[in-house]
Amino acid sequence: MSAPKKTVSYKELGLVNTKKMFEKAVAGGFAIPAYNFNNMEQLQAIIGACVESKSPVILQVSAGARQYANQTLLMYMAKGAVEYAKELGMNIPIALHLDHGANFELCKSCIDMGFSSVMIDGSHLPFEKNIELTKKVVEYAHAHPDYVTVEGELGVLAGIEDDVVAEHSSYTKPEDVIEFVKQTGVDSLAISIGTSHGAYKFKPAQCTKDPVTGDIIPPPLRFDILEEIEKKLPGFPIVLHGSSSVPKEYVKIIKETGGVMEDAVGVPEEQLRKAAKSAVCKINIDSDGRLAMTAMIRKYFKENPSHFDPRQYLGPARNALKDLYKHKNQHVLGSAGHAEECM
Repeated sequence: MSAPKKTVSYKELGLVNTKKMFEKAVAGGFAIPAYNFNNMEQLQAIIGACVESKSPVILQVSAGARQYANQTLLMYMAKGAVEYAKELGMNIPIALHLDHGANFELCKSCIDMGFSSVMIDGSHLPFEKNIELTKKVVEYAHAHPDYVTVEGELGVLAGIEDDVVAEHSSYTKPEDVIEFVKQTGVDSLAISIGTSHGAYKFKPAQCTKDPVTGDIIPPPLRFDILEEIEKKLPGFPIVLHGSSSVPKEYVKIIKETGGVMEDAVGVPEEQLRKAAKSAVCKINIDSDGRLAMTAMIRKYFKENPSHFDPRQYLGPARNALKDLYKHKNQHVLGSAGHAEECM
C-alpha cells in the first residue's frame, strides 16, 4: 500500500504568491511577465532574463506542460529556479502559476504540489456556473495555510495554444465584472479585449496591410472595454492572455528554413506597453518564446546539418529566448528593475 501524498507548501520551495506583485504593478504602471515553460532550457532563459533585468516573474505551466514535464519534476524545477536566481546574483520574486486550469481537481492538485497561484478557467461556462466553479477553487486556495492566489476569467479568447481551443471570441462585458469578483473572491481577473491564443491571433479579414511594406496590421485592442472595467473595479488586478507579438524576424527565419507560418501576426508591443501602464498587471507570453526557440533550432540545423548533440542546438535557442524576454521586461511590460519591491 502506497503512502499518502504529502502536501507541499510553495513557501517550502522558496516561491511567492502574486498578491504583492500585483499591488506593486498596479501602483507602478507596469505588468508582471508570465512566461510559460515546459523544459529546462526555457526555465534557464526565463530566470536568466529576469535576474539580468531585475524583474519579478510568474512561471506559467499549462495542464499539458505539467503532464509533459511530470508534476514531481516540475515542483523541483521551480525550487531549482529559485536557487538558480540566487546563484546568478539576485533573489527575485518567483511565482509558480497554473495556466488555464480546466476543473477544480486540477487546481487542487497543483495547490497541493507547491503552486503559489492557479487559474481556473470557467469562461466557456454560463455566467452563474463560471461563478460557482471559480468560487469553489478560491475557497480551497484561500484556505491554504499560506494563501494561494487565484485568477478567474470572463470573456472568451479565440485561438489555439496547448489545452486552449476556441474558434470564436467574446469580449468581456464590463457590467458583469463587479458581480463576478464579489461573488467569487478571485485575486485577479483575465479579460478579453481582442488578444488571442497562438501565433495566428487574427484572421486576414480582420487585418489591413501596410501599402509600403506589405506588413499585416492587426486590429487594435479594445481599450474602451478595459477603461470601463477599470472604472468598475478601480485598482483591481487585470490579466491579459494571448499577448505574444509574433516577432517578424523569427517568423522570417522559420519560413527561410522550411517552416510554414503564413498569416502569423500578434499583438503590437506598443499596445501591450499601453495596457501595462493601466490596471493590467499580468501579461501572458508563450508563443513568442516558442517561435524564438524554433527559429534558432531550425537555423542551427540548416547551418550545421551534421550535428546531433542537443546542447549544440538548444544552447543558441536558449540564448535567443533569454534576449527576447529581457527585451519584453525592459521595453514592453516595464517590469525591469522592480524585483526587490515585489518580494
